[in-house]
Amino acid sequence: MPESVRESLVRRTAEACRLAKEAAAAAAEGIATGSSATLNSLRAREAELDVLDREIDAGVTVAIAGAEATEARELLACMKCMINLERIGDLLLSFANGALACLGKIDPDDCRDLTRMATLLEKMLTDGGESFSRHDLNRAVDVIRTDAEMDRLRNLIFLRHIENPEGVARLSSLQVIFMTQCLERAGDHAKNLAEEVCHLVSGHTVRHVLVSSGKPIEQQNFLERLRRKQ
Repeated sequence: MPESVRESLVRRTAEACRLAKEAAAAAAEGIATGSSATLNSLRAREAELDVLDREIDAGVTVAIAGAEATEARELLACMKCMINLERIGDLLLSFANGALACLGKIDPDDCRDLTRMATLLEKMLTDGGESFSRHDLNRAVDVIRTDAEMDRLRNLIFLRHIENPEGVARLSSLQVIFMTQCLERAGDHAKNLAEEVCHLVSGHTVRHVLVSSGKPIEQQNFLERLRRKQ
C-alpha cells in the first residue's frame, strides 16, 4: 500500500530527529577528541536538516487543508518538531565553529563538561525521537527532566569563567561561554520537541500529563520551574 503524505511527513520528521542526534554525537566526539574532521562533519548534517525543514514545512502546508482533527494535530507536531530540530542543527554548527576556533586551547575541565553537555543532548534527541515515533509519554517526560542537568552544567562552566572564584587563569573563555550557550539552547529546543510530543499524544499540556499519570508533585513543581525559566 502506498505511503500517505501524512505517513511520509511523520517518517521524515523521525529522520530529522536521527540526524540531529547524530550531529550531537559528532559534537561530543569532536570536542572530546579534538577532531576537526568530526566537528566539520556537522556542516553536512545541518544542511540536511535545512532541506528537511523546507520539505516538511511545504508538505504540512498542503496536507493540513483537508485533514481531520487528529491528523491535523500530528501534522502540526511534525512542523513544530522540525522547527526545533532545524534550530538545533544551527546551534550545533555554531558550537562546532567555536570549537574549531580554539582546538587545543580548551581547559580539560571545560572539555569534560562540554562533552557531557553534548552527550546529554544526544540522549535527549534519542529519547525525543523515540517518543515521537512511538508516542511514548514517559520518554518525552524524561527529555524534559534532563534539561535541568544541562542547565546545571552551563552554570558550572559560567561560574568557572565569569566569577572564577579560584582566580585561575582560564583559556578561551569567550569561546567556551559561547559554545556552552549553544549547547544549552539546543537542549531547550530538545525540551520543546518533547513537549510537542506530550501534546500530540495526550492533547494536553505537560503538567496535565504528569497529573493524569500520577507523577509525584515534586516532578510537577520541577516542570513548573522549567516553564518559568522560559
